[in-house]
Amino acid sequence: MIGWAMELFWTGLHAFRVRNLKLTGNSSLWMFPIYGSAAFLTPIMQKLKGVPVFRRGFIYMSCIFLGEYISGILLKQKNMCPWDYSRAPYHLHGVIRLDYAPVWFLVGLLYERVLLGKVS
Repeated sequence: MIGWAMELFWTGLHAFRVRNLKLTGNSSLWMFPIYGSAAFLTPIMQKLKGVPVFRRGFIYMSCIFLGEYISGILLKQKNMCPWDYSRAPYHLHGVIRLDYAPVWFLVGLLYERVLLGKVS
């Protein structure tokens, strides 16, 4: 649910950027299982307790990119992918944006706090 809420917030911010004062955010039902798959990071997060925060964030970011890439490619093959980054700079096959790395880094650390509680 957190991922879905973040996506609605993020797309709502984009609406503000293009001066749509309705601030309409949007998503897809496909995103529910995609964001829900973040729960599979829990065993990785438990093994990374005590690892420096920068390394943990980088690993989470990499896992999120991998999940986004795989799900995007699979959905794109069926013409069902709800996002298309092909017009953005630094995209990979239109399904991930490398310039989102800092966002996914922080999202991974947020998921860590939610899924495990406070981690040092």
